[in-house]
Amino acid sequence: KQLPRAGGREEVQKEGVAAYRIFISAMLDITDNIKGGKVLPPRHVVRHDGDDPYLVVAADKGTATFSDIANEISAAHDFWLGDAFASGGSAGYDHKGMAITARGAWECVKRHFREMDVDIQQQPFRVAGVGDMSGDVFGNGMLLSPHIELVAAFDHRDIFIDPNPGPAAFAERKRLFDLPRSSWQDFDKAKISKGGGVFSRSAKSIPLSAEMQRMLEVSAATLTPAELMRAVLRCRTDLLWFGGIGTYIRAGAETDAEVGDRANDAVRIAAGEVQAKVIGEGANLGVTQRGRIEFAARGGRINTDFIDNSAGVNTSDQEVNIKIALEPAVRAGKLPTAARNTLLGQMTDDVAAASLRNNYQQSLALSLAEGRSARELADYALLMRVLEGRGLFDRPLEALPSDIELQERARGSRGLTRPELAVLLSYAKIALQHDLLESGVPDAPGLETWLSLYFPPALRDRFADGIARHSLRREIIALGLTNAIVNRGGPAMAVRLAAETQRTTADVALAFLAAREVFDLPPLWLQIDALDGMAGGASQLALYEATQDLVNAQTLWFLRDGEAVADPAGALARHRAGVGGLKGALPDVLPPRRKAQMEGDAARLSGAGVPAGLGTAVASLGVLGLAPPITKIAEASGTSVVEAARVFLAIGERLRIDDLAARAATIATPDYYDRVAVAQALGSLSAAQAAFTRAAIAGPGNGSVEGWAARQGDRLARVVSMLQEITSEANPLTVSRLLVAAGQLDDLAGATAGAASASARKAPRADRSRSVANGSPRVRRPARQPHS
Repeated sequence: KQLPRAGGREEVQKEGVAAYRIFISAMLDITDNIKGGKVLPPRHVVRHDGDDPYLVVAADKGTATFSDIANEISAAHDFWLGDAFASGGSAGYDHKGMAITARGAWECVKRHFREMDVDIQQQPFRVAGVGDMSGDVFGNGMLLSPHIELVAAFDHRDIFIDPNPGPAAFAERKRLFDLPRSSWQDFDKAKISKGGGVFSRSAKSIPLSAEMQRMLEVSAATLTPAELMRAVLRCRTDLLWFGGIGTYIRAGAETDAEVGDRANDAVRIAAGEVQAKVIGEGANLGVTQRGRIEFAARGGRINTDFIDNSAGVNTSDQEVNIKIALEPAVRAGKLPTAARNTLLGQMTDDVAAASLRNNYQQSLALSLAEGRSARELADYALLMRVLEGRGLFDRPLEALPSDIELQERARGSRGLTRPELAVLLSYAKIALQHDLLESGVPDAPGLETWLSLYFPPALRDRFADGIARHSLRREIIALGLTNAIVNRGGPAMAVRLAAETQRTTADVALAFLAAREVFDLPPLWLQIDALDGMAGGASQLALYEATQDLVNAQTLWFLRDGEAVADPAGALARHRAGVGGLKGALPDVLPPRRKAQMEGDAARLSGAGVPAGLGTAVASLGVLGLAPPITKIAEASGTSVVEAARVFLAIGERLRIDDLAARAATIATPDYYDRVAVAQALGSLSAAQAAFTRAAIAGPGNGSVEGWAARQGDRLARVVSMLQEITSEANPLTVSRLLVAAGQLDDLAGATAGAASASARKAPRADRSRSVANGSPRVRRPARQPHS
């Protein structure tokens, strides 16, 4: 429909609403509906896909106030989602009132500074930005810390400069935010520091005071508005905060035409010119993706807009799902619409907390991935090939490096940047969630809590039935699992472990759940989270990294073992008990050298504000990670976990297997198959240690390691000598050396097993019968699962 060439605001608004009504009605006309619990396709529409009744519309530029209009159209069509069709309306969550988008981006900004040991909630820091105080993201963002020193900002009308902000500036920004409409011209000029001011973008030139020249590091007496805005984007600040529409930073090799935002061509600068330490993208597309990568490669701290400003989308998703859960009660007359709306308002804080939690965890996941990416480039190469093979993304389009470029980075010990990792994290989640929905995992017993915990407590308490029958039940469970796996294990973990074990990523999810619950990790993660603002950034990240090491190693162990896939409940109960038994016995079963190592690790982790108890708990994870194989040995041999642990750890100490495994983690593996070889070698080391332990327990001497060693004769001495040479600090450990060591131990384990079998055949029948009567359990091997 042709909009009028000229007209007042009301006339243009009226035409816009009319066009919007046509558009939304047309979409609903060709969308499946749900009636009486059954999908109802639209009449006279040829469908080329399956049932798909899920359609929601989002508020965006120009339609931010149209949610009620969209929901009115939804009601007229009797669409099954009702007023969940468009979130954020009068009976929904007001994003600006909640400040949710800005608060989510602020979680990401806080993490950047926290890892520089700066607490922006307690320490002053300088900010420049794009936007004004009447805007949702900019206005709310510039009120999130009383220590913000806003030195410069601009919007489509004005340029604000305050070279040395005083204590009154915060209150003045708050006053502007609270006005029905405001611009930078409304800022009380008396509260701007010497040399600053508010300047119109329509001016031909703007005079620069001495204070402005110093702050902007320019010597010109005057600048045009475009030149002044470019100087603001270049100025030396702690944070550059994007809260307004437009793309203002590109890569050096990009052209303005490639950016596709002609309105800001005159203002835009290259990433190499930015002097801010951190960029926060509360608004969309403040920086091009290639610009982000270039800024990050130069040492700047930045994520992407879809990571920073995701809290608004998360809040909309929650609103939709909450309304779906409540709709049966509303339709049945058990919950009047007014009461439902009151309940929605009462849950606002819980909804906001859940959205902010996602920002917190995703930005943490990027920090962990960034720190490890240089040594995990082979995993990311695999992930990208898998995603490409599934047609999920285009590597050049996403500005991601080719395999050859990854090899060059590996040679230079350069990993992926945060913006690159953000893209891979997102696509990894898309792929994994799809895999889970195609599997039976969301329907597995015991996963109901992943559904109920998605919703606020008030909803869980009063409308549990609506949650249990939620039409998106499987999707919500799969989403929660996907976020946990990728955030905690890393973007490439699921794909890597599936490829390494020839299992499915759905199997990986079940193995991850076993590792998470057996080691009771959620409370430990919360303890580490609580160190925000108390512990040093590097110290806190080291704690998270130790838990991620455990998650990866134990997920792999449970995946190879198979029991967590075949019998999740049984595996969980059995191995929880094993971890508990080993934890209580650590002081008694640890060899002196291993105990000293653990105490040293605890002391190292306990520095810079980390409580000693937490440092000790995290340092013990390396030893506790041995509990699953020890538990299986104890069950198979009819002995206690404590006794099996004593023998297992003593043999590991004697053969220096722990040292070998620790040094193996430092081997650079730029080639994927080198990485697989290292993983297989570590698996062989663990299997050999288990075999030696079983042989020692089964042999004479009540599990005497000395007795077992004596029975091995000179062969063991030769192997030990070779291991000592390989593990010597004078010799760098290589993949080939590690494979030789693993092969030698594997051969020795085979010889030990053969000797044990021969001894068992010679043993008196009464002795063998007595061992069964004494309760040595028969180990049931889990059925193999279909390979992906």
